Amino acid sequence: QVQLVESGGGLVQAGGSLRLSCAASGRTFSIYAMGWFRQAPGKEREFVACISGNGGITIYADSVKGRFTISRDNAKSTVYLQMNSLKPEDTAVYYCATARLTSTIRGGDVDAWGQGTLVTVSS
Repeated sequence: QVQLVESGGGLVQAGGSLRLSCAASGRTFSIYAMGWFRQAPGKEREFVACISGNGGITIYADSVKGRFTISRDNAKSTVYLQMNSLKPEDTAVYYCATARLTSTIRGGDVDAWGQGTLVTVSS
C-alpha cells in the first residue's frame, strides 16, 4: 500500500509562488509516475500535471503550462509542484496521486491519492 503525504499549501497573493511537496512511501518510488490534481469548491477534480518515474516525461494542463513545474527527487521519494504567477483561479485543494504511467494519471486512473493541501490565492 502506497501512502502519500502532502505539504506546502497556504495563502499567497496573486502573482506569488508556492511549492507543494508530496512524500511517498510503500513503493519503489522511482518506477512510478506521480501527478497533481486540484479541486475547487463546487467543481470537479481536474488534472494539473504529472511526471514519469525517471522524470523524462512531463505533462501539464493547458491552464498551468508555463507557470507550474512538476519535478521529483527519487532519493527523497518526493514529488514537487512549483507554482509561479499564481492567479485567484488557481485556488483549490491540491492532491498528489500516483500510478504506473503518466498516461494513466492523465486519464484520472490513479492508484492512490494524498490527503490534499489547500492553496488560496488572494486578488
